[in-house]
Amino acid sequence: MGNKVVIIGKLWRLMLPIALALLSGCGERASVPELPARADVKRGRQLAEQVGCGSCHRIPGIPSANGQVGPPLEGLAERAYIAGILPNHFDTLAAWIAEPQRFAPNSAMPNLGLSEDQARDIAAYLYSQGRRNIQTGEEF
Repeated sequence: MGNKVVIIGKLWRLMLPIALALLSGCGERASVPELPARADVKRGRQLAEQVGCGSCHRIPGIPSANGQVGPPLEGLAERAYIAGILPNHFDTLAAWIAEPQRFAPNSAMPNLGLSEDQARDIAAYLYSQGRRNIQTGEEF
C-alpha cells in the first residue's frame, strides 16, 4: 500500500501543474489587441459599409449591418479566435478579411477583392468598437 501512495503522490505532483495550465485558459478572455498606427478606423467603417459586410454580419456602429449569415462581430477584439480557428491578432484578422479561403477553403465568407490596407482598416474598425483611441482618448 505504501508504494501505491508514493506513486499516486508522484503522479499528482506531475499532473497538477499540467491540469492547472490547461484549465487556466478556459474562459479567459483574449487581451484586447492594440490598433496599429497604419490602420484608419474611420475609413474601415466606411469600407465595411461600402463592401456590404453587414449583409452577412451584425456590426456595431453600422445600423444597416444586421446580417444573420455570418457571426455577429460585436466584441471581436476580446475573442480568443477569429472564425473559430485562427488566434485573434490584428494582422491575422486583416489577412482573414482580405483572403478568407487562404485559411478556410470552404468558408462561406467571400473574397471581396480588398487590398491589404483596406482589410487592415476594416480590422481596425472592428477592433475599435467600445474602445478609445490610445493616442487621443477619443471613443471610436
